[in-house]
Amino acid sequence: MMKKQRLILGVSGASGVILSFYLAKAIKEQETELHLVISDAARLTWELETEYPISHLTNLADVIYDSHDMAAKISSGSYQTMGMVIAPCSMKTLAGIVTGYTDNLLLRAVDVCMKEGRKVVLCPREMPLGKVHLRNMNAAADLGCVIVPPMLSFYSGQMTVEDQIHHIVGKILMQYGLDYGEFRPWNGAG
Repeated sequence: MMKKQRLILGVSGASGVILSFYLAKAIKEQETELHLVISDAARLTWELETEYPISHLTNLADVIYDSHDMAAKISSGSYQTMGMVIAPCSMKTLAGIVTGYTDNLLLRAVDVCMKEGRKVVLCPREMPLGKVHLRNMNAAADLGCVIVPPMLSFYSGQMTVEDQIHHIVGKILMQYGLDYGEFRPWNGAG
């Protein structure tokens, strides 16, 4: 039996890598053990999109895995976790998930979570979405993945980019039964 809750966060090379930082920070606030896998493309995207060193993200993790280490703990179903979030999820990663093409640890860890019946949340990032992207998202949902695209929402007063990120993080954590203090849910119109 798993003593401490563990959640895997995979970061792929799609735009929006700052979402992974906010999510990692929120997971740590839950006193949940954070296992982090960052793809090579995500490391490059991090450099292009943020002004922070990658250590800004990695310092939040309890365990950091090399995305090429196919013998890591999270590559085995006997290593228990709550599941996995990929935020952001590139279309390449999404395609790998739905075809079972596990050529790196990020994809292998998702495959393990799926075969073990653990929750997988994907935050696909692309715009506009093509037919292949939509087909792959549908296939991932059919395989049991929860699709939480980082979409704008304004119904609870999210006016800044940071407010939008907090909202997305809250929606992701809700999938694991975790509360997030920065999340403002809809409380009705009256």
